[in-house]
Amino acid sequence: MPSLADTQPDIAVLVGTRKGLFIARSDDRRRHWQLEGPHIAGYEIQAAYLHPDDPAIGYAAAHHPVWGIHVYRTEDGGRSWTGLAEVPRHGPDEDESSLKMIWSLAPGPGSDPDHVMAGVEPPGVFRSRDGGQTWQPLTGFNDHPDRPAWSPAKGGLAVHSLQPDPFDSQRLFVAMSAGGIYRSDDGGDHWQAANAGIRAPYLAEQAPECGHCVHRLLVHPAQPGRAYQQSHHGLYVTDDGGRHWQEVTDGLPSDFGYALATDPRHADVIYCVPEESSQFRATVNGRLRVYRSDDAGRHWTALTRGLPQENVFVTVLRDGLAADGLDPLGLYLGTSSGHLFASRDAGDSWQRIAGYLPGILSIRAVAVDDGAS
Repeated sequence: MPSLADTQPDIAVLVGTRKGLFIARSDDRRRHWQLEGPHIAGYEIQAAYLHPDDPAIGYAAAHHPVWGIHVYRTEDGGRSWTGLAEVPRHGPDEDESSLKMIWSLAPGPGSDPDHVMAGVEPPGVFRSRDGGQTWQPLTGFNDHPDRPAWSPAKGGLAVHSLQPDPFDSQRLFVAMSAGGIYRSDDGGDHWQAANAGIRAPYLAEQAPECGHCVHRLLVHPAQPGRAYQQSHHGLYVTDDGGRHWQEVTDGLPSDFGYALATDPRHADVIYCVPEESSQFRATVNGRLRVYRSDDAGRHWTALTRGLPQENVFVTVLRDGLAADGLDPLGLYLGTSSGHLFASRDAGDSWQRIAGYLPGILSIRAVAVDDGAS
């Protein structure tokens, strides 16, 4: 696939909502947007993506209270979607403990668009190498001896963040509420907890090895070992692949939140959306603010231009903030009230590109060549 520097990419922003999947499209200037959808209408879309190396191919996790749980696949850049026969699950279809929700979908290590990974509730990690036609459990995680120490958080007990290491095809990271972060160094056969340095005042032990309520995890593609996490108490950075974490919450109006985004070109750039406490779980002081750090969390700047700053009591969920990887960086923010905002200058200013959609659950942005979709 040609590099972004050699092409004039279009941008596709996949917006998963409580009533289907919408896609916002623009050219690389990102001044004007067209919104299409809803695709997979009536279903909650917890996760959806187009593959970065082959954006004609993509997947969506869809949930309906009557029609059940499905994985959908597209082969035309998201313009049409087909339901697949199988889903990742622990046991037989009729077993209630088999599958409650698919929380995360991610490309597997490498560039093969048919390699898909899924994180589910009850907590489990699964892999498909045939485009979602069949799924294999990663039993080293699913049957982990720490499992009795994992417990449901307010949103359930689920693997919500799944991150292959871009520098090591054998290294995988997952995060869950409430269980913590786990790392595999052998392609998913064996896993170890990676939570040292994380505050967990809601647990009995002072420095528990696992059981942490992690809200979001991002492994950075520009620097080996660098990752960020938003935990139930605090935002953290690691430079050694999760062996040790350092809190970088000072300068933020709250240590609580969900959403994170990074600039894939610059490892020290991190974005977050602080929220008011685990009881309230909405924007601090009724102001919709994205915070940016250019030095890995040592200092923070509130980004407000173009965002409403009065009586805005909304939630931005863990997948509600995303970056497109272009230069200058584009950012996309979705709220529980169904409002979608975009920035084409790394967050310095924002415009609303859609309003009054169903509540937004997930956002994923990808640069797409004109001929690729």
